[in-house]
Amino acid sequence: MAKLERANFSGKLGVILATAGSAVGLGNVWRFPYMAGENGGAVFILIYVVCVLLLGIPCMISEFIIGRHGQANTARAFRKLSGGSPWTFIGYLGVLTGFLITGYYAVVAGWCLQYIWASLIGQMNGDPAYFQQYFAEFSSAPVKPIFWTVIILGITYLIIEHGVRDGIERASKLLMPTLFLLLLVIVGASCMLPGADKGIEFLFKPDFTAINSDVFLAALGQSFYSLSIAMGCICTYASYFAKSTKLTNSAVQIGIIDSVVAILAGLMIFPAAFSVGVNPDSGPSLIFITLPNVFQQAFSAVPAVGYVIALLFFLLLSLAALTSLISLHEVSTAFFHEELMITRKKAALIVTVSTCVIGAVCSLSLGAVGHSLEFFGKSLFDWFDFVTGQIFLPVVGFLTCIFIGWFVPHKIVRDEFTNWGTLRGRFFHLYLFLVKYVCPVCILFIFLHQFGLI
Repeated sequence: MAKLERANFSGKLGVILATAGSAVGLGNVWRFPYMAGENGGAVFILIYVVCVLLLGIPCMISEFIIGRHGQANTARAFRKLSGGSPWTFIGYLGVLTGFLITGYYAVVAGWCLQYIWASLIGQMNGDPAYFQQYFAEFSSAPVKPIFWTVIILGITYLIIEHGVRDGIERASKLLMPTLFLLLLVIVGASCMLPGADKGIEFLFKPDFTAINSDVFLAALGQSFYSLSIAMGCICTYASYFAKSTKLTNSAVQIGIIDSVVAILAGLMIFPAAFSVGVNPDSGPSLIFITLPNVFQQAFSAVPAVGYVIALLFFLLLSLAALTSLISLHEVSTAFFHEELMITRKKAALIVTVSTCVIGAVCSLSLGAVGHSLEFFGKSLFDWFDFVTGQIFLPVVGFLTCIFIGWFVPHKIVRDEFTNWGTLRGRFFHLYLFLVKYVCPVCILFIFLHQFGLI
């Protein structure tokens, strides 16, 4: 009976927008542009698209299969499909990974809200040194970053507590189109700037001499992280899919949306950067230090336009962060809701309060309390990022591929892949080959590359 009463997305549009919202986040709007800038632009994008096809989509389909078959939170879905064997551990690690990421990711999302406020009250004016000092002082402050972290998690809670259809799906149907509209407006403004053609050329005219192992592995890693794989998000959302949902079609459509957003983010940033002579490889500081100055310089002839574009840009970042936070929060909410057999509201409140504490401690570790929250030269914030991003995600992704490819009976995998024989499943054998051999090897390469072993 519980299985029949389980909430589902209302239809195809809800599935696509909610799951795409999970995938589309700061990884697309922030990480992708600076990774492209550091790794040759157009050639990085080409390799990235290939990696999404060979790694991202098969991994996403695997999580779809586990989530929909289990019809439960990520931990319970693995437990059901594994028959309670030690493979269950993967599900619990996925939930833990999503939970920890929620805490420190909310800190960065909070920074985006602060920059919206700063833009509104006219604080986003000055030279490059000003923006560098502004970010350093704000991010290391004891109160403001925590305040915005609590605000963004509070907004997430209000969405999650309303459930799958009235909360997650309804929010996704509002947030995702708004995000696309903002993206197109800023892309249009950026591409009309003098000298913008150099940025467009950088993104779409590949220099194949720039290809090396580092560029390939960077694109491989970005394709893995930008699709929210191994965080429990995809698996949890798949548990709300109807039996008629076409998993392969959905994965391809989400992969396309995710890649288009990432490329549009590049079109939003690099034409403006090239128009004022800013190096495209500004790294992680790109959005909070480099870009406010870029927009100010690029639209200096019409300051009001620069003001509006900067404001819209940080609103866009906040929406991207929020769509991902919703899915990350839902991973843990679904877990507590089902495992502790408590109401969704209580489960969501537990997750919100816990991640507020994690976020607060991570924020304080960035300088507000000196070095007391640093360990082995890294702040607690950096440790959360390192452990989840460079250890937990590759481990969960690798083991998930091994689990689906080598442990789960192929009949179960094929039944889910073909919707119990109602679809032709022409690419099933290709999918199975990729998930058994190609994806585990690719993830292993990503893991070893992160530690400088290859």
